[in-house]
Formats: sequence, structure tokens, C-alpha cells
Amino acid sequence: MNTKKLLLMISLVLLTHASNAQESNKQKFKKLEWLTAKWIRTNSNVGHSGYEIWRKVSDLKLSGKGVTLKGNEIIFTENLELIVQGIDIFYVVTLAGEKNPVYFKLTELNDNGFTCENPEHDFPTKITYRRSGNNVKAVISGNGKSVDYIFVREQSN
Repeated sequence: MNTKKLLLMISLVLLTHASNAQESNKQKFKKLEWLTAKWIRTNSNVGHSGYEIWRKVSDLKLSGKGVTLKGNEIIFTENLELIVQGIDIFYVVTLAGEKNPVYFKLTELNDNGFTCENPEHDFPTKITYRRSGNNVKAVISGNGKSVDYIFVREQSN
């Protein structure tokens, strides 16, 4: 077999593999679409409130925003994404005022939730979302600490 034919065959195999990985990620991403909604935090500290809003950008990207308020004043925001990079899915967090996002790799996924991890990050190292009906429990954890966020889906009119 000559070099041109060998290179062509290798290219076709790699292209097929990449296409299959993309299709697999589309199927996985469908399991994340339940997240698209406005989620109102129900366990905020006294005088505080919060929410997350998620929307579908494409078959391979969800975009979100987390907001914490004290009274009517926004005191904390974070931009959130679930995206595909290569053959992996990542939960990406960009805090207000920070240049560099933090990537958490999807390590577990089922119909009712997911877990993403970044063992190199100081805190959190793990982010988990679990839904039950119109409720979601998100937990950020690592290094012996854990914070629970309890949300209820905002009902549309």
C-alpha cells in the first residue's frame, strides 16, 4: 500500500471516530437539557436569595448564570456553561471579575443528574446536580467542605 492510500485510510478512520464521539456527546447532552429553566434557590441565608438560569445554545452547549442577591442588590454572579471540548463534556465556571474560567470534567451522567470534577482546583473539586421533579439539589464539595444549593423550578405562566 502506498503512503497516500495509507494516509487517506488513517484520515477516514480518525474522521469516523470524531464523528461518532460527536454523536455520542449529542446523546449525552440530551440528558442535560432538563436543566434549561430558571431555578430559584430555596435555602439561601436570611436576607439573601439566589437563582440560576440555564438556556440551550446548541446541541452541544448550555449557557447559565448564577446570581446571589442581598435584598435587591446583586452581590455575586457567575457565568456557567456545559460544553463539549474534544470528546469530553465540561461544566465551566467564570466568576465575575475573574479572567480565567475553571473547567470541571463530566464524570457521571444519568437521567436525573450529573457530576463534574476538577481535582486540581482548590474549592470546589466536585460539582453535583441531582433533580427530583421540579427540585434540584446542587452540591459543591472538596477538601472536607460541602455547600448545598436547593432549587425549585420557576413555573412559567
